[in-house]
Amino acid sequence: MEKDRKYKALKKQIFTSGDYSVVPIRFEDRYDIMKWRNEQIYHLRQHKLLTKEEQDNYFSEIVSSLFDQEKPDQILFSYLNNDVCIGYGGLVHINWRDLHAEVSFLMQTDLEARYFGFHWDTFLELIQIVAFGKLGLNKIFTYAFDVRPSLYSILENAGFLKEAILNEHCLFDNKYIAVVIHSAFADNLRLVKANSDHIEITYRWASDYEIRRYSFNQDQISYEDHSRWFLSKINSKTCHYFIAMFKGEEIGSVRIDVEGEFGTISYLLDRKVQGRGLGAILLSSIEGRVRNFDTRIKILKGYVLPENIPSVKIFERLGYTSKRVKAGKLECKKEIS
Repeated sequence: MEKDRKYKALKKQIFTSGDYSVVPIRFEDRYDIMKWRNEQIYHLRQHKLLTKEEQDNYFSEIVSSLFDQEKPDQILFSYLNNDVCIGYGGLVHINWRDLHAEVSFLMQTDLEARYFGFHWDTFLELIQIVAFGKLGLNKIFTYAFDVRPSLYSILENAGFLKEAILNEHCLFDNKYIAVVIHSAFADNLRLVKANSDHIEITYRWASDYEIRRYSFNQDQISYEDHSRWFLSKINSKTCHYFIAMFKGEEIGSVRIDVEGEFGTISYLLDRKVQGRGLGAILLSSIEGRVRNFDTRIKILKGYVLPENIPSVKIFERLGYTSKRVKAGKLECKKEIS
């Protein structure tokens, strides 16, 4: 297999979130992948241990053929931390007529105990960009043996809905077990990590008076000042900054600044989508994801002006308690488990 092959089905090949990325599956990673599959055979649709000969044949005969197809039945990636492969996955059983596919992901075995949620969360963010943003799929889903219940909350926090439970569907360890299916759709609201490509859109939001009128600082800001501030935030180890996507468009942002055990939330929505209930979905989404990517945070809080009634109601609806603090602000606070 040639080095650094590219998928004909994709114009863009590499997708990145911080120090992590997915790249077209690399031939050099095949034995690591085989090792992890054999170690984790209990939750895979794999009935026997793989050999190096079988793995070589699979990559040479099956995987190699995927790159030159306009509509392959699977698109597989190596999942990297910087340039080191720590997992693999992709879209399998792709149905190009109905535009849906199954999500598959497997991480390095010794990462599962401590970093299971973090890596699943990161991979799901990246694979949704591929599926919805680049391939134009309408639906992606997971098909999971009911042996890892901790996976379900991670999927649901990433915007997947529990769609079906197939009871006694598979014979596992001499007994029948259920299969649980979670699905995400192209028109779901989803969060992607902010990057330098988002400077323009975030400056437009920051310059919009109707959006800023409930901000604590309502002074006009220059593009240069915004750019410096924005880049400092996305490169900070104490800030998690996300852009909200809805039907393929950026419709808002949400940021969590971390100090000790506190995470302070700041969010906004584009004027064109305000009043449609997306604020509550946005806050609920970030609250779910924070459990997976930053264990430092025990308490979430947000500050709003009392006259910003819609935001006050959203925080209260999600279980935050509010009290008036200095400068006339309301502090909305909630413990997270």
